[in-house]
Amino acid sequence: MTPDIWIPYCGVAPLAGEWRWNLDPVLIGALGIVALAVGWRLRGRERLLGLGAVLALAVSFVSPLCALSSALFAARTVHHVILVALAAPLIAWSVPRTRAGSLSVATGVQAVVLWAWHAPDLYAAALSSDAIYWLMQASLLASSVWFWAGVRTASGPSAVGHLLVAMVAMGLLGALITFAGQPLYAPHLLTTGSWGLTPLEDQQAAGLIMWAPAAAVYLIAALVILGRWIGPDRSAEARTA
Repeated sequence: MTPDIWIPYCGVAPLAGEWRWNLDPVLIGALGIVALAVGWRLRGRERLLGLGAVLALAVSFVSPLCALSSALFAARTVHHVILVALAAPLIAWSVPRTRAGSLSVATGVQAVVLWAWHAPDLYAAALSSDAIYWLMQASLLASSVWFWAGVRTASGPSAVGHLLVAMVAMGLLGALITFAGQPLYAPHLLTTGSWGLTPLEDQQAAGLIMWAPAAAVYLIAALVILGRWIGPDRSAEARTA
């Protein structure tokens, strides 16, 4: 069980097989209002993307993943990946296309925010205070929306380059967590055993999630943009030059 000092927003750590939904009426009401606003204000593709973002947020904060992230650092990592690599780009592509400022600054801010919240002491603070918890979630989401909005409006080469930088930042953090020789995250020292994992095994699984599938999201996005940039239109221009 989670010591009293670490009782995160999603509640005490569940035992294996305990799938607990978060039925916080304020949260559910807020998500419902956002979904209604998206359905009313947006049309076509943008509406689908916006509703997809709301669904991703519901999976993160309402589904049993919320409670599971109190028990397993690996589940918390999945939760964060959904925020920064799924909900954030869906939001960025569902709103009107506007200049998002310097993509280099946005890339740096996203990396700093991601790394900062995975520092053991700051992470533990987020699991001991609802206010700090929501500051963590809001800053991760906001910095990532800024990054993806910048990618959307950047030139092909710039977008690809910054996506690769973001991939390296995510992958390097995952590698450091994976190869740490000891458990780093105190809130999970007593919560993983019920799920058949030692704290170090849970931490290694989390690092691998960041190192491989999470970092791969940025690589895939870079390849898609690169393919469009050097696709048929570019080939046609080269033949007529």
